[in-house]
Amino acid sequence: MDALNNEFIYTIDDIYALPEGKRAELIDGQIYYMAPPGRTHQQISGYLYSTIYNHIKKAHGTCEVYASPFAVFLNKDSINYVEPDLSVICDTSKLDEKGCHGAPDWVIEIVSPSSKSKDYMVKLLKYCTAGVREYWIVDPTKKMISVYQIEQELVEQYSFGEDIPVGIWENFSINIP
Repeated sequence: MDALNNEFIYTIDDIYALPEGKRAELIDGQIYYMAPPGRTHQQISGYLYSTIYNHIKKAHGTCEVYASPFAVFLNKDSINYVEPDLSVICDTSKLDEKGCHGAPDWVIEIVSPSSKSKDYMVKLLKYCTAGVREYWIVDPTKKMISVYQIEQELVEQYSFGEDIPVGIWENFSINIP
């Protein structure tokens, strides 16, 4: 870590130095520790992953979907490292064995009580400025999905049970039961 104005700036090296099993994200040099996901979170993540994966395969698409833990080095720098719940990357040249280097096309975060402010505020701003095209925030408690079509500067709200159009692809929507 580097000292800057008496504040510590953490780097990706600090993330890799965490004890085995300890997960954290790094946003602008600040570490955010992550609690293990709950059962509902995992059910929603699995449903979304399989739905997106099956769509890509059926459409013979070239995009790839990854579920957390999957490293995303957002700004190709040493002070930003996130593990979105789901990442869809269409430019596969961004991918290597360590993860994704640059912004995914589509990111989905499933909020928990401990991650709510980070997902709705910190990550929203970071994803918008990094070049993510579409960002979904799935809130299992409220049974709501906030959809940010970043390129179109459009924000929409959906409830579980509604068809949610996917902005990065035509003629595809997802309904979270």
